[in-house]
Amino acid sequence: MDTEFTEEEIQRYSRHILLPEVGGTGQLALRKASVLVVGAGGLGSPVALYLAAAGVGRIGLVDDDVVELSNLQRQVVHNTAAVGEQKVVSAKARLLALNPDITVDAWNVRLSEQTCDEIIGRYDLVCDGSDNFSTRYLVNAACVRARRPLVSAAVQRFGGQLSTYRPWQGGPCYHCLYPETDGDAAGLSCSEAGVFGAVTGVMGTLQATEALKEILGLGESLSGRLLMWDALSTRFTTITLNQDPSCPVCGGKQEISE
Repeated sequence: MDTEFTEEEIQRYSRHILLPEVGGTGQLALRKASVLVVGAGGLGSPVALYLAAAGVGRIGLVDDDVVELSNLQRQVVHNTAAVGEQKVVSAKARLLALNPDITVDAWNVRLSEQTCDEIIGRYDLVCDGSDNFSTRYLVNAACVRARRPLVSAAVQRFGGQLSTYRPWQGGPCYHCLYPETDGDAAGLSCSEAGVFGAVTGVMGTLQATEALKEILGLGESLSGRLLMWDALSTRFTTITLNQDPSCPVCGGKQEISE
């Protein structure tokens, strides 16, 4: 391990290295891994912070929005001084301040059919914290095409949900769970319905945990399961998900290319 880590790195990651399930080998795997975080907002903030703190070697941030004062109630990667700044620029500065040994890519773009495949193909794993169905469908389809594990979370008001999608290994994709392509009409955004700020912290931290598990091959994956949390009742519920054989994205007849 002396030849792989500096003394500073051994100190920084000592609590990971002490875990037999992680150790020096696992920490090296985190250093070599790359993760794309879609959305530098309420979910993306804790996801990116914990991935950076864990030593994930390359983190991509994709978001085309700017920091607004109303964001700061939950988007903890930003601060008041960053209001008006591009979110990816603000978040990149915060992540590098936390861990200067990692690489952070700032993608100040909105994912589209023209950009999604090219960006996602650069990373080993994707964490989707976007706040609309259109982006989630787009990211899911690109991850299926590129065979990239997708850890997707969503929050609204006092609750959230989380799952991991790896359909090429037999589980469902996001489209299997939500087959309607006009999903934007099915639910309100946080700006319309509101969200309890700490809920995004809990769900984002769970999302980061699942991403780290995927990189390290630890424990039981959430693939094939949906975790739901109701903060008001302090209740977690897990339901089983099955792949839809007729899914146009991951099923036998794949109709959606972009």
